[in-house]
Amino acid sequence: MFSSTRLKSGLNALMLTTALLASSIVTAQAATEASNMHESWNTLLNKNVVAINNGHSTAVDYAAMKKQYSELKVYLDTLSVVTQSEFDSWEKSKQLAFLINAYNAWTVDLIVTNYPGIDSIKDLGSFFSSPWSKKFVSLLGEKRSLDNLEHDLIRGAVDSEGKAVYPDHRIHFAVNCASIGCPALREEAYTADKLEQQLEEQTVRFLADSTRNFAKGDTLSVSSIFKWYRVDFEKGYKNTDTLEQFMLQYSAELNLTPDQQKALTNGKMDIEFLDYDWDLNAQH
Repeated sequence: MFSSTRLKSGLNALMLTTALLASSIVTAQAATEASNMHESWNTLLNKNVVAINNGHSTAVDYAAMKKQYSELKVYLDTLSVVTQSEFDSWEKSKQLAFLINAYNAWTVDLIVTNYPGIDSIKDLGSFFSSPWSKKFVSLLGEKRSLDNLEHDLIRGAVDSEGKAVYPDHRIHFAVNCASIGCPALREEAYTADKLEQQLEEQTVRFLADSTRNFAKGDTLSVSSIFKWYRVDFEKGYKNTDTLEQFMLQYSAELNLTPDQQKALTNGKMDIEFLDYDWDLNAQH
């Protein structure tokens, strides 16, 4: 015969198990919904983006993307209906994956709606206005530009205490400006559950590209990305308060010798920034 205490204990255990199961189901559903939101973009990338340059870069089949524009438009419309309140309710990794995918997808949209006939994304700007300042991105209830998306919603986003919402400097290896000099447009969509892995892989594949980042003697030659966004690499994320500290974390990818690592540590290695290739990252 069960005592009331044992019965109560058993009921409590059952309730706890049920609550944990419900929580795991909700978490799984949220992950599935996040993945499904970007599934059509993932398919477009799988079909039309190919790895080149020993895997360090990618080329985009913009001609094929143009033929599949209706699919791209459906995806962009899916992003556009997300409200600010819905976005604010998401975890940070889901938000950041959403914003990176949005930036990349609308950049592709900008290219394919003007393709062929352009050799660079810069062809779409003018003396008075850059292509990144065009307001054609319908996102979170506003008409935005790519600059607004990158510099305000991603890089410049701060919380109520003035702290960066997304302090991760690896975003610079994920957003793609449709140019050869830019880090690769990833062949798959970014998702909350894989974001950490994806950002790290993008960082490694770019830094290991000896055509854009290399050391020779006492000089480290790197992409101009590190000049334009140096401040982002010196904000203390993952204990990197200087650009040199960031580079030292990827000594193997940069093929730095022990002497070069020591020189970089002691501030005795020059850092120079290479010219940027703005030619379109199109598959030929």
